[in-house]
Amino acid sequence: MSASVLVVDDEPLNLEIIAEYLADSGHSLTLTGGGEEAWARLDGDPYGYDLVLLDRMMPVLDGMALLRRIKDDERLRHLPVVMQTAAASAEQISEGLEAGAYYYLIKPFEPETLTAIVRAALGDRARWVALTERIASHTTALSLVDAASFSIQTLTEAEALAGLVALMSDRPEEVAMGLAELLVNGVEHGNLGIDFAEKSALKNEERWNAEIERRLALPENRHKRVRLEIQREATGWRVLISDEGTGFDWEPFLELSPDRAFAPNGRGIALSRRMSFRQMHYLGCGNRVELHIGAADAADSLRGQA
Repeated sequence: MSASVLVVDDEPLNLEIIAEYLADSGHSLTLTGGGEEAWARLDGDPYGYDLVLLDRMMPVLDGMALLRRIKDDERLRHLPVVMQTAAASAEQISEGLEAGAYYYLIKPFEPETLTAIVRAALGDRARWVALTERIASHTTALSLVDAASFSIQTLTEAEALAGLVALMSDRPEEVAMGLAELLVNGVEHGNLGIDFAEKSALKNEERWNAEIERRLALPENRHKRVRLEIQREATGWRVLISDEGTGFDWEPFLELSPDRAFAPNGRGIALSRRMSFRQMHYLGCGNRVELHIGAADAADSLRGQA
């Protein structure tokens, strides 16, 4: 997957190192020496980049200030940002996570680490683009639904269903991403038993999709489904997602954790809760999650609940 990556760092040597590490990736790299130059490029071509690889500590306009500009701009807020920094305290990482940097690299980093994080961020970007296109192609007839029930088995089906159900919200892009995360989690973790550590290893080795397909084909998994049920309520729709797994310890995943900032996965549930849904509650052992979507699904109101 070829992508356009904006690299921002005030140290020429660091720009050279990143360019060398990503030389064989097939991506188009734009190297910039500071925050102001990077902002000028983003502001002038807001849809021209798929990823920003951002140094945190720079003069004039530092990485945190540029990150906030990006996330405050309607044109750019879905653009993934990888923060590369030597500032690695839990407080500093939490600050970056709160501002919208969900991917982290601590200097100095190895080529394999950079490649894995870039791949994860671009994968999430590609999913968002695909969901957005799918939403645009649907009609709004789904808003007439009073109750419905769906079941899916694969990751492709999960993302297709997320794009369809999200039409019930006036913020379909955010809701679609949240639904996709939870449905995918139901498939990979709930029904197929892939936990956080195993998924991290599979992602780093680029074997995640192959392992999903292998496990889906196993006799014990062929008939497992993830179910999504919708019920109209006075202020919107109640959505219940359930899988056939044994559940998991879901509470640590409700918040963005500095401990998982460096992994290529593990942020989906927290982002769904923060950005996608007015209400989100896990039930029982964790193999069921109840959501509410409606006209008030706005990021500002959700941040007030976090």
